Amino acid sequence: MKKRVVILFSGGLDSATVLALAISRGLDPYPLTIVYGQRHSVEVERSKQTLMKYGIADRATVMEFDLTLFSKCSLINRDLDVPAQPVNGIPSTYVPSRNLIFLSIAAGFAETIDAGKIMIGVNAVDYSGYPDCRPEFIEAFNRTVSTGTKMGVEKSLVVEAPLIKMSKKEIIQLGMSLGVDYSLTHSCYDPSPDGRSCGVCDSCRLRLIGFKQAGIKDPLDYL
Repeated sequence: MKKRVVILFSGGLDSATVLALAISRGLDPYPLTIVYGQRHSVEVERSKQTLMKYGIADRATVMEFDLTLFSKCSLINRDLDVPAQPVNGIPSTYVPSRNLIFLSIAAGFAETIDAGKIMIGVNAVDYSGYPDCRPEFIEAFNRTVSTGTKMGVEKSLVVEAPLIKMSKKEIIQLGMSLGVDYSLTHSCYDPSPDGRSCGVCDSCRLRLIGFKQAGIKDPLDYL
């Protein structure tokens, strides 16, 4: 019997790679997509396309969780501009406590479906400096979940971040080797109304650099 795993699945490049990796390991994935009021909600629609490709769209869970009160975040507050250039420090696209919140929800969901593992596509090499994407955070959360959940106390519940020490180039190369269709993914923080990527935000910039370094053409359409 395959072991169940909860995949925090946004529909982006990283989470699509993690999903493919879990499937390649023979795990039984249960994707969890969280809609939190993000301005780039087109990623949720794209996520469905990837899940349909793998034939698991029927088992995906979409949870709506309103974080619009976090008004200092430009991914949520549409009155703020998404930075078009790299900035010093943590940029306004940081969603306060997002991965802390998401992993807490995922832990509860894992207990509900009796899954012993959660996989998340955070990365601390080519990233925007978000504190909840670092190995220290994942290690701390694992300590918390092992003592603060029934599954963690009675059995085992582990959070794995398999991409956390990989460059974007390495992530893309891994995904290509696993057959990930990156044309179905979405990374842009500030897409046009028709869903095209801006090409200048942090997420687009890191994605484009990764594809260039990997010697592969990014299949997305950019403004």
